[in-house]
Amino acid sequence: MTAPSTFGLSNEARNLHWLLSNLVEEVPGVHSVTVVSSDGLMLLSSDPGHRAAAHQGGRPEGPKGSSADLATIVSGIGSLTVGAAKLMDGGGVKQTMVAMDEGSVFVMSISDGSLLGVHATPDCDMSVIAYHMALFVGRAGHVLTPELRSELRKSMESAQ
Repeated sequence: MTAPSTFGLSNEARNLHWLLSNLVEEVPGVHSVTVVSSDGLMLLSSDPGHRAAAHQGGRPEGPKGSSADLATIVSGIGSLTVGAAKLMDGGGVKQTMVAMDEGSVFVMSISDGSLLGVHATPDCDMSVIAYHMALFVGRAGHVLTPELRSELRKSMESAQ
């Protein structure tokens, strides 16, 4: 994975980038990871497009090879499950998992509507991924302030 530049970012932003990179590099079966804000904007991404050449057959590891695609999927799943929970009086949504023939997508609430999304292999250990996502959420949730979200958005915009 090619790490995004963290030059000029606050300690909190650099720590979140490090946590995200760790999740991708250390957890078996994880292809890509993204964090989206409550309004669906991507705040952090593992940027699977940079790793496409290393994947067998040259096929990108993320959805269509784009971190923006994963962020869109995560935002949509998050909105759908929140709506379903309201209709069923189910309370807050903690985690959603979509298992497909060729992969899995996990979505976990971080704080104030922000979401952590993971795209993983079909043979991944779901409990291991859920555990590491919960660790990320526990470490990131309290520092994801409005100021930090704004800094991360600006960082993502300048990288594009």
